[in-house]
Amino acid sequence: MIQLFIAVSPYKYLEHIDLDHYISISKEIDLLLLRVPMNRDSLCHSIEYLMDHGFPKNKLMIHSDSSLLELYDLSFIHFRENDAQAFLYKQNHAHISVSMSTHSSESIQQAQMHHLDFVFFGHIFESTSKEGYVPRTAEEIKRATSIDIPIFAIGGIDQHSLQFLPKGFQGICAISFFRDSSIKEIDSLRKVWNAYV
Repeated sequence: MIQLFIAVSPYKYLEHIDLDHYISISKEIDLLLLRVPMNRDSLCHSIEYLMDHGFPKNKLMIHSDSSLLELYDLSFIHFRENDAQAFLYKQNHAHISVSMSTHSSESIQQAQMHHLDFVFFGHIFESTSKEGYVPRTAEEIKRATSIDIPIFAIGGIDQHSLQFLPKGFQGICAISFFRDSSIKEIDSLRKVWNAYV
């Protein structure tokens, strides 16, 4: 069973200081999802910078742009909720890991029906990126995690909130935590996670 720590980049133009941080924590995370408003050339520069400075290619995840995935011969691509492109891409590229963001059990069922590899589900706890939005209820989480597809919790995840994470998740995704944390703090999070699983 896959159990992953996925760092999601903040939705901004990534500078070398940001990229250097992800390079420094690359051993502690399993994937880095590059979800950014950057143009293609800038994103290519970031991908090349990461790889040239030792970030493992097999830990890079592209958002939506399958041509970039193919250009760098990567293995992971992530899509927005119910994006038909995801279903089509998985159908034609069985060897590529295709995942999707979800916010309801209906979306998760769609992803499962189309043989996606896993989904993000959230947001689970209050988070700075979803300020003012109500987190998923215990009932919604229970319904979601009963569906037979690996589900990754996202939204407000850190070493404190993780202690209250309902059972049933195969991994966690975070923007702020992985952006702001040291190797030592991520190591603490993994200890909490190991107790969770």
